[in-house]
Amino acid sequence: MKKLFLPAFIIMLSGCAGDYTFNSNLDSDAINDYFKASDVTVYEGAMQPVGPFEIKGLVEGETCQVSENDAPASIAEARTLARRAAADKQANGLVIKNCLLIEEASPNCVSRALCVGQAIITTNQQ
Repeated sequence: MKKLFLPAFIIMLSGCAGDYTFNSNLDSDAINDYFKASDVTVYEGAMQPVGPFEIKGLVEGETCQVSENDAPASIAEARTLARRAAADKQANGLVIKNCLLIEEASPNCVSRALCVGQAIITTNQQ
């Protein structure tokens, strides 16, 4: 039994040694685009940027619940979309000016959430 164990173990390990490559249908640009919002610091309420900063422009994020069966519009998702818009302007910060949740139905949306803010570049991150 011991004589068979060592050759079997060597054959098993040799199956792991090889020049394998990993191919995926995921697009690396799409992954980078999805996570770029995490590079933007959100300043809201009492938490404001410290020190000098440069304003890159106004940004907004909006979500819409199209039908009753869809997930309700959320301020968190609208804030994330505003962060992504700030990242598109090469900003590293977002000063939230106002967020609204509109639960009154319109012809296009059952509910809507909207966040507006300033995309900024700060020299020191908190």
